Amino acid sequence: MIARLAACAAVAALLGGCQLIDAATEQTDLYTVSPKSTFDPGLPAVFWQLAVEVPAAAASLNTGRIALAMTPTSTDYYAKAAWTDRAPLMVQTRIVDSFENTRKIVAVARESIGLRANYVLQPDLRNFEALYYYGSPPIVRVRVIAKLVRMPDRQIIGVASFERCVRARADKVPKVVEAFDQALGSVIKQLVSWTLRTPPRRPAGESSAYDIERFRDPANALIDSEGCPKGNDASMVPLTDE
Repeated sequence: MIARLAACAAVAALLGGCQLIDAATEQTDLYTVSPKSTFDPGLPAVFWQLAVEVPAAAASLNTGRIALAMTPTSTDYYAKAAWTDRAPLMVQTRIVDSFENTRKIVAVARESIGLRANYVLQPDLRNFEALYYYGSPPIVRVRVIAKLVRMPDRQIIGVASFERCVRARADKVPKVVEAFDQALGSVIKQLVSWTLRTPPRRPAGESSAYDIERFRDPANALIDSEGCPKGNDASMVPLTDE
């Protein structure tokens, strides 16, 4: 009797192990987003260096999983689909790539490499999810709050909010990712343009002093939002481009 129970336990453990192996090897489709490569030709060329921090994000967004929301107070994720990196790291990389693509800045790098920067860009990734409570296909919402910090005195010289919403063309993960790519790309384009235009073209000490009082007035923070629903009205949210 004892031998029979031991054999049953061994079989059960083996079957359980097989289930764990199946779960571990389950196919997950990986997705990424693209940097911006086209900008306003009137962007100023600047003679300073910029470090970009990893965007701060809530725990629900600080993951490699692709977030969705069925209600305003819930967070879920697409099954068998993920980003190629944690969302904040992926966004940081695309911001750096986009600055480099402007060819308007002396140097830009991730903050982690210890660049001797004249300015530090501190993004806060507030929204990066697909919203289903406005109907299906979902609306992708991307919102970044940015602070531009002058070094070495760490004086905040600019605060801005950039938000874009795009409705996916179908309730399928590849189409939803296209909406993420379009919304984030538009946010990054505006973020890069604002960053290059906010400080003087030359580092502090080589040009006129800052109007610090302007930056200390919260009323002067830039708020840039496009395509996002107001209340329950999602009729004006654009679809992804063809």
